[in-house]
Amino acid sequence: MNSKRKNGIAPSEITAEPVWRSRRRWLVRAALAPAALATPGLVDATAGEPFGAKLAAPPDKRLSTTEAANGWRDITTYNNFYEFGTGKEDPSRYAGRMRLDPWTVTVDGAVRRPMTLDVDALRRLAPLEERVYRLRCVEAWSMVIPWTGYSLSRLLARVEPTGDAHYVVFTTALQPDVMPGVAAGILDWPYTEGLRMDEAMHPLTLLTFGVYGRVLPAQNGAPLRVVVPWKYGFKSAKSLVRIHLQAERPITSWMRAAPDEYGFYANVNPAVPHPRWSQATERRIGSGFFAPRVATQPFNGYGDTVAALYRGMDLRRNF
Repeated sequence: MNSKRKNGIAPSEITAEPVWRSRRRWLVRAALAPAALATPGLVDATAGEPFGAKLAAPPDKRLSTTEAANGWRDITTYNNFYEFGTGKEDPSRYAGRMRLDPWTVTVDGAVRRPMTLDVDALRRLAPLEERVYRLRCVEAWSMVIPWTGYSLSRLLARVEPTGDAHYVVFTTALQPDVMPGVAAGILDWPYTEGLRMDEAMHPLTLLTFGVYGRVLPAQNGAPLRVVVPWKYGFKSAKSLVRIHLQAERPITSWMRAAPDEYGFYANVNPAVPHPRWSQATERRIGSGFFAPRVATQPFNGYGDTVAALYRGMDLRRNF
């Protein structure tokens, strides 16, 4: 520590370093507390360590990667959430304005038992687990993230899908007064994404309520989102308000905006380049710009688990 008081004595010479560092973190959090009370989704993303209400959940090692997870700062300050802007830091700056209480999610469509549930009811629907997933963005970067939630299939089974339920459509929150990115008109809002029914029912597809054992920060998709780890990150829709089951394949937000670049499946496939860049290699967030790139894995490394879903399909045409 190089900073000194006027008398030339460094803080570390007055108080043991762990104590004054802990005290400084406490002061930062105390300063942020009024803003956090005013905007419930705002957490201290800059603290460098997990922050926010805890979610108790045992680890699910069977469905987790063994790779080391990214740090809290990486996960909460480098996000795609275009409702709050196209900059990677925009969600951490603005998403805390989102209204998270009350919040309900409607599950309807081709089901026998449609439901509208609040977040607490959804959390109680099945035991929570922590899984460490690897996610990849189309811009050739990746993260390893410990998520808290349960398989989406647990919820879908409760609503009893009918024989017409071939696809699941996710609709996300739209609050234009606190979402500055909506005015840019980049996409048709609200944001929608979709999965085939067997993809949605796959054990890896997670209905997610937390990250790093804490409730989801707003910029990460509070209060709940879906996570589909073998697909590009834009398939993992944030801040869900509706889950709709239907017979027809949906035209999702990115398909409508750029059909030549974003297909329905969005499986990670290094053999299919994006029209404007290669998908063959990637870099881990937080590793530094000059860190060596690594080869992208088909299905993001989950091929042993999910490749059978696409047996016989042309994965270049069905990108």
